[in-house]
Amino acid sequence: MMEEEELEFVEELEAVLQLTPEVQLAIEQVFPSQDPLDRADFNAVEYINTLFPTEQSLANIDEVVNKIRLKIRRLDDNIRTVVRGQTNVGQDGRQALEEAQKAIQQLFGKIKDIKDKAEKSEQMVKEITRDIKQLDHAKRHLTTSITTLNHLHMLAGGVDSLEAMTRRRQYGEVANLLQGVMNVLEHFHKYMGIPQIRQLSERVKAAQTELGQQILADFEEAFPSQGTKRPGGPSNVLRDACLVANILDPRIKQEIMKKFIKQHLSEYLVLFQENQDVAWLDKIDRRYAWIKRQLVDYEEKYGRMFPREWYMAERIAVEFCHVTRTELAKIMRTRAKEIEVKLLLFAIQRTTNFEGFLAKRFSGCTLTDGTLPKKPKAPDNPFHGIVSKCFEPHLYVYIESQDKNLGELIDRFVADFKAQGPPKPNTDEGGAVLPSCADLFVYYKKCMVQCSQLSTGEPMIALTTIFQKYLREYAWKILSGNLPKTTTSSGGLTISSLLKEKEGSEVAKFTLEELCLICSILSTAEYCLATTQQLEEKLKEKVDISLIERINLTGEMDTFSTVISSSIQLLVQDLDAACDPALTAMSKMQWQNVEHVGDQSPYVTSVILHIKQNVPIIRDNLASTRKYFTQFCIKFANSFIPKFITHLFKCKPISMVGAEQLLLDTHSLKMVLLDLPSIGSQVVRKAPASYTKIVVKGMTRAEMILKVVMAPHEPLVVFVDNYIKLLTDCNTETFQKILDMKGLKRSEQSSMLELLRQRLPAPPSGAESTGSLSLMAPTPEQESSRIRKLEKLIKKRL
Repeated sequence: MMEEEELEFVEELEAVLQLTPEVQLAIEQVFPSQDPLDRADFNAVEYINTLFPTEQSLANIDEVVNKIRLKIRRLDDNIRTVVRGQTNVGQDGRQALEEAQKAIQQLFGKIKDIKDKAEKSEQMVKEITRDIKQLDHAKRHLTTSITTLNHLHMLAGGVDSLEAMTRRRQYGEVANLLQGVMNVLEHFHKYMGIPQIRQLSERVKAAQTELGQQILADFEEAFPSQGTKRPGGPSNVLRDACLVANILDPRIKQEIMKKFIKQHLSEYLVLFQENQDVAWLDKIDRRYAWIKRQLVDYEEKYGRMFPREWYMAERIAVEFCHVTRTELAKIMRTRAKEIEVKLLLFAIQRTTNFEGFLAKRFSGCTLTDGTLPKKPKAPDNPFHGIVSKCFEPHLYVYIESQDKNLGELIDRFVADFKAQGPPKPNTDEGGAVLPSCADLFVYYKKCMVQCSQLSTGEPMIALTTIFQKYLREYAWKILSGNLPKTTTSSGGLTISSLLKEKEGSEVAKFTLEELCLICSILSTAEYCLATTQQLEEKLKEKVDISLIERINLTGEMDTFSTVISSSIQLLVQDLDAACDPALTAMSKMQWQNVEHVGDQSPYVTSVILHIKQNVPIIRDNLASTRKYFTQFCIKFANSFIPKFITHLFKCKPISMVGAEQLLLDTHSLKMVLLDLPSIGSQVVRKAPASYTKIVVKGMTRAEMILKVVMAPHEPLVVFVDNYIKLLTDCNTETFQKILDMKGLKRSEQSSMLELLRQRLPAPPSGAESTGSLSLMAPTPEQESSRIRKLEKLIKKRL
């Protein structure tokens, strides 16, 4: 039974000692220990095995048991001491808690007493501040009231004084007082509901109205607009009245200025009535002299009467300009037939001079919208056009005059050209530009500047139209009209026949003078083209912005470009036609009878001779227009080379030796053409790449044609494939011409043509896969030998 009870006690003890991991961790942190007995996972069996690992160690069991019992007793003593200590701590804690509760109760009592005293103090402070706030409020209202009363007193006294001073015309005092009264009245704006305040405000308005009427009456009396009474002189009363008018309704000030200016200009309207002799344009100077005297008179008599910020002198001058513009426009409409160009220009010049005088004298600050017609380009002179605008409707007289003058100028140019003849050859300085074109553009510039001073509006457009008309006339009458006579078609300037054949094979060529004339006309047309473009830009600068798009001289520039093209075409066709007899001679030679290859043929010498005769003259006369000389060279090459190839096809039949001679001649012509731009020149220049490309491409094709002619036509496949390879632009028509040159019969040609048609779709590179051999290859040996011999001959010749 005892054993069972002990076992149950142990089990209960173990159940009680099962602590949570958190508690166990806390214990280990507070009481760290290395003793196995303190571990939470203590195992008694393992612990005993560590104490008695062997049977021999059991001999010390009594010693071990005694140590454990001793340790148990110590632990019991420690636990007992701790338990007893904790019992005493509990009693001390309860006592300390009771003492703390008593202290808290005492503290709450003291806090309540303090709070009660604070509430009583706050109540006392509120009672004290309430009285202070009432005092401040009363003081503030009292200050406002006193100020308002003072203002009211000032307003009432001011209104009384204002009415009295108005009756006595004490404008100097009124000016100072009125401004003050109006300032004070602003303080009562929110009190207008009070009858007395409203009454004072109405009295002020009535005083202002009365002042305005009275001042206007005083000015009317001093400066009557009607009647014979002479205007009065300046007075201090009127000067002070102007100061009052500055404060009154702005309409009063405007009315004063209007009346004074009208009265000041009344004499002008009488002196320069439409029926008066001095009113016409020839005496326009007198108008401007009169206003200048009036401005001097105003400064002497009335300069101090009006405030400076009224700018009365400028306003008088501006109104004079308005009146003058209206009067001049009216009289010019009535006597429009009497207006001549000189008279009109005289009047405009004097008027613009006067406008310049105004710009120096005045700032133009009184000019407002509507004073002047709106001008998109603001002039440096704010008065520009203020009077001279009236002349614009009559500028057609000026435009018609310029039309007439330019027509006469063109006629004089034509007559001078006929009288003086074409320009003399001038190979040193190049083709001379005709002096007439410089005269024309100088006159244009003069007209443009003059017209822009008169108007930058529609008259400038009309003048531009006149310019366009005579640019075209100059191009037709002076330039195109003096080119060597040609037959023209209805389609425009197209050359159909330049040269007439003489007896034999020679053709009529242009003379040295004619060549120089063509070059001179070409240079002149180029000068006109560039200057016309500049003219268009200048016109756009001068004209109003809204009219810029209507300035367009493209058509006239195209006309000069046409003259240039026609001149170049004449030069090309002249040289081209000069070479025609030589090419004809080449095609008529018996090439099948040529027995050996010699120097270049006579027809080549003839072509080179014509080139050496013409090209240096043309180059020297187009020295100032190098690009057009290059165009001439390009156009000649584009004309001569196809013509040469055409005549080449006419050389049939050709023997092998004849083909070699033709190849030598072709190479000689190729070298001459490549050197054409600098032929006969001491300064050798490299030909332009664009020109060289044309010559190389064209003459190389001619050489390839001859190499195909030289090649044996058997085997057929090799011959056809080499034709396709050498002539990239090959076709059946060219192929048949080559066969004709070889002298093959039609029956032989048919099979070759059929083979060509079969092989044409194949790309040129495919020809190599057929086993064909290039004509340049040394097969057959005899052919290779002949070609190498020909190449050596060409090199020796060069």
